[in-house]
Formats: sequence, C-alpha cells, structure tokens
Amino acid sequence: MKRWLPTPLISLALLLLWLMLNQSIEAAHILLGALIAIAVPLLIAPLRPTAVRVSRPLTIIRLTFHSLIEILRSSFNVCILILFGGGRLNTQFIRVPLDLRDPHGLAVLACIINSTPGTVWVEIIPGSNDLALHVFDLHDAAWWVDMIKSKLEQPLIDIFEQEKA
Repeated sequence: MKRWLPTPLISLALLLLWLMLNQSIEAAHILLGALIAIAVPLLIAPLRPTAVRVSRPLTIIRLTFHSLIEILRSSFNVCILILFGGGRLNTQFIRVPLDLRDPHGLAVLACIINSTPGTVWVEIIPGSNDLALHVFDLHDAAWWVDMIKSKLEQPLIDIFEQEKA
C-alpha cells in the first residue's frame, strides 16, 4: 500500500481537489482524479529527500490557532501604521537564536513568519543558527525573540523533533 500511496493524505486531497474543480462526480472524473492522486505523489517523491514525521495533533492545533491570531493582530497593526502612522516607523533587523534544526520545522516557521504582516524571514545567518528577521515597526526586540522562541519555535520542536530528543 505504501508503495502505491506514499502520502495518502496528499493523494486524498488531490482527488478531492480534482472533483471540486470539475464540479461533477462522474465515473470518468473519479477515475482520472484517482490516477492523478496516485501518479503525482509518486512522481514528486524524489523531490522530498527526507520523510516527515509529524505528531502531537493538539500542539499543531494550538500552533495554528496562535499563528492565525498573530497574523490577524499584525494585519490590524500594519494597517493602522500605514493609514495613520505617518513617519514614525522603526524598521529594523533583529537576530533570533534558533534551537530548531529540522528542515521541515524551519520551513513551517518561515511560512508562518512570512505570512505575518510586518515581518520577513531574511536568512539563517551563516556560521550560526540565528535567524535574521526584518520587523516593519520594532518597539521591543526582546518581545519578538521571546514570542518566536516560545509560541512558534517550541511547538515546532515538539511536533517535528520529539523522537530525536
């Protein structure tokens, strides 16, 4: 089974997406969708060099909820700054030391940070495991470091690196 469906959730999502895009559930669409749902994960398997081991669904839900709240909060703050802020912005780069090493966890962290208005993941600084982060209006660098370490990085460590610890 694992040989034909290496990622069953992705296959299911592809089949459902195919059926939704075609807006009909006919035998031909189901057959073609199933073919796509089997073929695409098999074809892209070599592009993903390491397997992903995800666990702790409650931590995933908590991380998702916190990330959405932070994105909404930042959207509101950036909107207010753009509309009414004038010239009093404090745009700066900060360094955030990271303990997270899993490439999948780092990719999720990058997606969350870049989805949050007012912040941009710049790079992992060469020679260290520090994140260079650009903040649109920085008032307290320690708050940003603490928020990323406790609310984002620690749940990602729990999700992706639990068996390595």
